[in-house]
Amino acid sequence: MTSAEQGNHRSIETEFSDRTDVPAAPASTERHGTERSDPAVGTSGWSGLAGLPRVPLIALALGCIAIIFPTMASVARDSWSTEQGGHGPIVLASGLWLLSHMWPAARAVFQQPPAWRVGAALLVLLPAYFLARVCGIVEIEAFTMYGLLLTALYSAIGGRGMARLKFPLFYLAFTFPPPDSVIFFLTMPLKSLISHAAVEFLGALGYPIGGAGVVIVIGQYELLIAAACSGLNSIITLSALSLFYVYIRHQAEPVYALLLTMTVIPIALFANFIRVLILILLTYYGGEAAGQGFMHSFAGVVMFIIALGTVLALDAVGIRIWQHFRPVSGRARTGLPGISAAEARHDPA
Repeated sequence: MTSAEQGNHRSIETEFSDRTDVPAAPASTERHGTERSDPAVGTSGWSGLAGLPRVPLIALALGCIAIIFPTMASVARDSWSTEQGGHGPIVLASGLWLLSHMWPAARAVFQQPPAWRVGAALLVLLPAYFLARVCGIVEIEAFTMYGLLLTALYSAIGGRGMARLKFPLFYLAFTFPPPDSVIFFLTMPLKSLISHAAVEFLGALGYPIGGAGVVIVIGQYELLIAAACSGLNSIITLSALSLFYVYIRHQAEPVYALLLTMTVIPIALFANFIRVLILILLTYYGGEAAGQGFMHSFAGVVMFIIALGTVLALDAVGIRIWQHFRPVSGRARTGLPGISAAEARHDPA
């Protein structure tokens, strides 16, 4: 190689090395930007919180964790371990699952709301939460904690985002037990109604039975209709699970879904009426130990399963009748709860 050729070779190498220093990333940058601009990309679904900076987002997450763990520990200890709140873990798991599946479709409308709205909500909820925590009122503590979590979520995704996720957010409220005062107010008339119906029914069959209010006397035994036998617990649990089932299967038919949900109350009351009859007869024939032992709780579980099965069977028959007399809605299922086929085609999420 001549000296001239060697000089040209070195100049070519220098030019090539200079060009390699230039980041040739327009194409990859374009692809990366496309991935970021599409809010539906990825399966995790929990990113894209209205463009919040990382530090406020971390502070928001730490604040939520600080109130979630102590309160949920109290709820699990005082409510989920009882018959009244045994449905809580099921509602929590299914509600979070539904929320995670609806999140990607809602990300297109996320936006940060005015700060004064968030501040006003915190000004009311924070003192109420700490007061309930100090006083040990688990029911109020749980609902104020949930209100704080909703406020934190609202500060990140805005009102339109909350509206897109309204059903799972409402459904998750069934995780927490209602206050005792509300339970007492609602169960007293239900207990009296079921007690009176049981006395009248068994009296018509010739049993030596009588009653006054929530007290039933049969033979030499005296029974007190407790809150668990009033039907309220079954109504709350059946309502929560039926709402989830109806929303997943029939969100395209809101009128039919409402009618099916309304059947929960009479089904729950009738199931508890049968439960009370079983317990009265167990006590009459087997003694007080038979009516208050294992069979007491077992009868409640069996009647709840029967009531839930009744709702499912009623839906299997009712949907056929409904579709026969009413044209099928054009809102087709898409696999994403609450999103129609047309919305899925036009929604950028």
